[in-house]
Amino acid sequence: MEKSNNMNHSDLINGIFELLAILFICNNIRTLYKDKLVKGVSVISIIFFTAWGYWNMFFYPANGLTFSFWAGCGVAITNTTWVLQMAYYKHIELKHLKDKDN
Repeated sequence: MEKSNNMNHSDLINGIFELLAILFICNNIRTLYKDKLVKGVSVISIIFFTAWGYWNMFFYPANGLTFSFWAGCGVAITNTTWVLQMAYYKHIELKHLKDKDN
């Protein structure tokens, strides 16, 4: 019985970290939207953490971490949004540079 109780506390704490991650990722999304320029961030790193987020969507339920699962879904979705946003602004930047050269 005690192990189950500890698991609930662990799930809650981990889920809170996941929720905080969503806030920080949303701040990155907001900043990129404002700047409209991808600079100083490795897209490869964000893709890694996005993949990890999708892995957690399988890992958490398999280990009975329901709160972490739902918070982790938010992390995966916001990281995916950020990666797509970076790709979009990088595409616009490259298109603008190409048009400028012609």
